[in-house]
Amino acid sequence: MVIVSILLVIASGLTHAIWSLFTKSSNNKSVFLWSIIMVTTVVLLPFLIRELWLHPLSLSSYGLLLLSAAFQSVYALLLARTYNMGDLSQVYPIMRGTSTLFIPIVGVLFLRESLSIYGWLGLVLMLTGFLALSGIFTGKRKDIASAGCIKPFLMALCVGLCTTCYVFVDKLNLQHISAISLLEVTNIGFVAALTPIVIASKQLRLEWKLNTRIILLGAILNPGSYLLFLFAMKYAPVAHISPIREIGTVFATILGIVVLKEKQGKKRITCSILIMLGILLIGFFG
Repeated sequence: MVIVSILLVIASGLTHAIWSLFTKSSNNKSVFLWSIIMVTTVVLLPFLIRELWLHPLSLSSYGLLLLSAAFQSVYALLLARTYNMGDLSQVYPIMRGTSTLFIPIVGVLFLRESLSIYGWLGLVLMLTGFLALSGIFTGKRKDIASAGCIKPFLMALCVGLCTTCYVFVDKLNLQHISAISLLEVTNIGFVAALTPIVIASKQLRLEWKLNTRIILLGAILNPGSYLLFLFAMKYAPVAHISPIREIGTVFATILGIVVLKEKQGKKRITCSILIMLGILLIGFFG
């Protein structure tokens, strides 16, 4: 089952990178994200209602589900704004690598845990990749001071921290609810956060007119990505498989450079590889 989990996680990383590419290339990021999640939300709602009707949960379990939905709401708002501000090849590796970077740092500083030499090497590789992607080392003062350079980096960090929170909460939720129903709960939180923005934009019809096929494909890839990961968590510890999923950082960086023609191609591919290697070192040997 370990091999199955690894394959599921790699597929999860690839599909996540692809729908992220679709989001970045859309006309209105909030409307696009709302659209692809809303399709899945409507389809999966009967599954959630049926499961909760047949298998009622305890009050604390419902509280965990609400917490998961709340994290998804924050994630939705941050994600849409981040893709408006930065290139896919810049922000994606940071969003995906943040959790692996901060968890061991918190463990060492506050929980009296220790890292092996490989773990410290992984942290150094990740920090190098992060700082290079942030634009701090451009050597140009005006670029360093520019909000357009730093803000996408900081927003991507926030998205990564939010992802860290909901992954741990979802791991707890899987003890008393199915992966499909849990996905529906997170979808509801995601859609609820973006609904006021979508209504205010008045661009829903335009987005569907421009990107109908991509929205429908994204509606399959987006939930499919996390659903693959949720299934993988049933067969292997999350600490073992989470690092492998971050191969998506390389996939997304290459897609951003090749498909979207984003600049600094060699530099960003190198940074994404450094981040992925750091994640693997920490995850497996740290």
